[in-house]
Amino acid sequence: MSEAIKVPTMAEMLAANEVPEVLFWVGCAGSFDDRAKKITKAIVKILHKAEVKFAVLGTEEGCTGDPAKRAGNEFLYQMQAMMNIQVLDGYEVKKIVTGCPHCFNTMKNEYPDLGGNYEVVHHTQFIQSLINDGRLKIEGGGAFKGRKITFHDPCYLGRGNGEYEAPRQLLEKLDAELVEMKRCKSKGLCCGAGGAQMFKEAEPGNKEVNIERTEEALEIKPSVIATGCPFCNTMMTDGVKHFEKEDQTEVFDVAELIAQAADL
Repeated sequence: MSEAIKVPTMAEMLAANEVPEVLFWVGCAGSFDDRAKKITKAIVKILHKAEVKFAVLGTEEGCTGDPAKRAGNEFLYQMQAMMNIQVLDGYEVKKIVTGCPHCFNTMKNEYPDLGGNYEVVHHTQFIQSLINDGRLKIEGGGAFKGRKITFHDPCYLGRGNGEYEAPRQLLEKLDAELVEMKRCKSKGLCCGAGGAQMFKEAEPGNKEVNIERTEEALEIKPSVIATGCPFCNTMMTDGVKHFEKEDQTEVFDVAELIAQAADL
């Protein structure tokens, strides 16, 4: 049986007069979507292995307001953001690790306009820093050694915030064959989730955008499509199922690959 990991809330830490090194912002998908919960668990295992003193908000964590803002409802966005900022400031939070690029982008770039100023990092950036600081060691790639892996750039991590290298540096730790799609990094094609295609009917056309993106990925015949976003994960997984390639290509978050390689 695997080791049970206690994940404290900020309220519990405050009651114990303790201060965490980072707040892990789980996000809506990581909290409620069964597939994304596995990504959350992988991140928690990595933080625990690296002996990072962390906490979550638990039921005090609300939606960042990103969906409302992208949909044009600025009033609702500001209401949701201000509620979160009040909670974060109440706990004197300094550094936040997010499991989702959408939360990462909103809290990093848009909360400061409402008075919410924090150091916000994406989980791939934080995991890479743990390796750089010698707090987390990956020896060999475990089950992924030698396998062909391609990385799909999440829009709000890549083009939105210019972070292309952290996830790729982590994949290189797996001793795998990292192969790029023809459209990658700054020219990477959105899977559709960033444009809310997960939640609405398709735009006019003859092909869903996640199908086209998955088609590009499958052209290079990877055994793994790696992502850094729970919504990209869903879109690419649906794409792989569309082409009935589940027995040849798996979709994982980078954190899941690292956790498995570290035998966590």
